[in-house]
Amino acid sequence: MIDYQLLSLAVVLLLSVLASKLSDRFGIPALVLFLALGMLAGSDGLGGVAFDDPVLTQFLGVAALSLILFSGGLSTTWREVRPVLGLSATLATLGVLITALAFGVFAHLVLGLTIIESLLLGSIVSSTDAAAVFSVLRSKNVSLKGSLKPLLELESGSNDPMAALLTIGFVQMLSQPDLSTTSLVLKFALQLPVGAVAGYVMGKVIINLVNHIKLGYEGLYPVLTLSLVLLGYSVTSLIGGNGFLAVYMAGIIAGNNNFVQKRTLVRFHDGLAWLMQIALFLVLGLLVFPSKLVPVIGLGLLAAAWLMLIARPLSVFLCLWPTKLRLREKLFVSWVGLRGAVPIVLATFPLLAKTPHAEFMFNIVFFVVLASVMVQGTSLTLVARWLGLDAPMVAPRTFPIEYNPDSGFKSELKELTVPDGSPVIDKSLVALRLPPGFLVMLIARGTEYLVPGGGTTLEAGDTLLVLADEEALARVEVQFRAETSPLGMPEPGSESGSESESPVQAGH
Repeated sequence: MIDYQLLSLAVVLLLSVLASKLSDRFGIPALVLFLALGMLAGSDGLGGVAFDDPVLTQFLGVAALSLILFSGGLSTTWREVRPVLGLSATLATLGVLITALAFGVFAHLVLGLTIIESLLLGSIVSSTDAAAVFSVLRSKNVSLKGSLKPLLELESGSNDPMAALLTIGFVQMLSQPDLSTTSLVLKFALQLPVGAVAGYVMGKVIINLVNHIKLGYEGLYPVLTLSLVLLGYSVTSLIGGNGFLAVYMAGIIAGNNNFVQKRTLVRFHDGLAWLMQIALFLVLGLLVFPSKLVPVIGLGLLAAAWLMLIARPLSVFLCLWPTKLRLREKLFVSWVGLRGAVPIVLATFPLLAKTPHAEFMFNIVFFVVLASVMVQGTSLTLVARWLGLDAPMVAPRTFPIEYNPDSGFKSELKELTVPDGSPVIDKSLVALRLPPGFLVMLIARGTEYLVPGGGTTLEAGDTLLVLADEEALARVEVQFRAETSPLGMPEPGSESGSESESPVQAGH
């Protein structure tokens, strides 16, 4: 019997990997295909697997989301997200609250739920999914201009804690009517700051422990970080903080510092995050009974339309109203509101608490997520091009040099691309007066690799493999950069090729 179970597991995982190739080829979000596989394997599908265990689903969901968020933080470059930190934080907190309130109005007036139930449903669907957004963009080889991508990545990675906080709070209000409002508000006020502080401490602990424990086997380092992530989430939650925010913050802290086996650990957690996404979406697909979705198709379509066309745009325009972002940028941020695994996982909380209309809410949430990903996910590329915000996707290179950072060495191996309009184009390396501590090791040009010398002239599109400390790298990045607007987008009519645009060169 166990042989057949292992065979089924292997086939499902293999089909999930092949499904990701279909996603890349046809632009269908991978999570939709994973969910579809789970639904096909379920009791209403061809597999006939009977699965109806919200407890196990929630346990897997929380563990999987913790690991996915940590991996997302680990791959977040602080230099890229720092300029949009304020905007992202506003969207991830106030934006989530506005979305929950706006959707709650619809749920109360159209779905006939009570005010608290409506706010609970709005809270469940209030967060976005970064993995779905950028898997679609990568599938069409399209990137985004300026800092739109880090803005959306940081917002999507950091808005889950707020959604979870609101969801748990409204579930408690429904399941514990005698709960003091004052104590609930106090709990809300403490969760995010406690989670942020715990995440910072956890990130520092990971760095120091990995650097100083000196394990005898390299294969134990991934086990160590895996245990620390789960420990960090659980301890933070037990002391009253938000565990999701803690693991995401810990990932950012760790990812932007050097530690032993960093390259290996980043790859491990990236692969683990994909495995967690596959497992999570498959289980969620198993948990849903397609036959029960049929009665809510009409209401589900209305709910999805309200979320995409009213609630999300309202929150984005209110949060970004005082900024200098242009209308087309705000429109695109509004459209990038894909709902993913988080709302479905959060929908298991009222199921476990046995709140009124919990099953109806779960089916609505599942349908809203599916409709959102299918409509918005398949149209993101077209919308980006229509608004003039797309840019060619630069395929990642595999350099013939492997570098494993050590705690005693501050420099890192980084890639630096010469953008169109950069003031360093047609200049030799020696003419750039590169700062001490900045070493150009290789230059990738087209399909060739050049070993650079002082007289090597740079061309647009060159990718430099450099060994540098953080300060030197930041200076050279400014020197390479074309003139940009506050969000990193070329200014209309700017002459982005002149030497006067480079503050570093102007200083010379």
